[in-house]
Amino acid sequence: MTIHLHQGDLPAGINFGASVAIDTETMGLNPLRDRLCLAQLSAGDGDSHLVQFMPGQYNAPNLRALLADPKVLKLFHFGRFDIAVMAHYLGVVAAPVYCTKIASKLARTFTDKHGLKDLCRELLGVELSKQQQSSDWGAPSLTEEQKRYAASDVLHLHALKAKLDAMLIRENRQQLALACFAFLPTRAFLDLTGYENADIFEH
Repeated sequence: MTIHLHQGDLPAGINFGASVAIDTETMGLNPLRDRLCLAQLSAGDGDSHLVQFMPGQYNAPNLRALLADPKVLKLFHFGRFDIAVMAHYLGVVAAPVYCTKIASKLARTFTDKHGLKDLCRELLGVELSKQQQSSDWGAPSLTEEQKRYAASDVLHLHALKAKLDAMLIRENRQQLALACFAFLPTRAFLDLTGYENADIFEH
């Protein structure tokens, strides 16, 4: 695994191919309060690119162009949060998108374990460490442990997508999954608008 750390934006000329795995680290779980500190990206090739943001410095034209590129599929795990926080801080809506958590919930109805650590263990035989999950991502300098943790969150999403797609097809739920992925940016905007705990579809 090779980890590349960038300040403020991706370098020009990086090509992630037809799909890129993306995750974020923030100061908390409220995108309106807790600032975006880090974005992690991988082409699924064993390399990870980390983009670190300083407070108030979110002019990242290369990253924003990638997020908005209609030809590149963006892979997330619990994309609802990542899409919302990047829309709020970077001013761009990631699309098109795929979420391994949603795919798992649709395909793996025999379990309630849909976390990234669970999926990597059960589908790929990979053990992820979550030791740095609650660390201070707003620190000016990231530790080597933080970098490795951040990188690990995107290295396996391509492989998970392949496994989950096969299950979705087998269970005839692929079209339902695609409809959910298409709605995901709207779900993220509902969160940003204050409807995070409301089911607007109920009576």
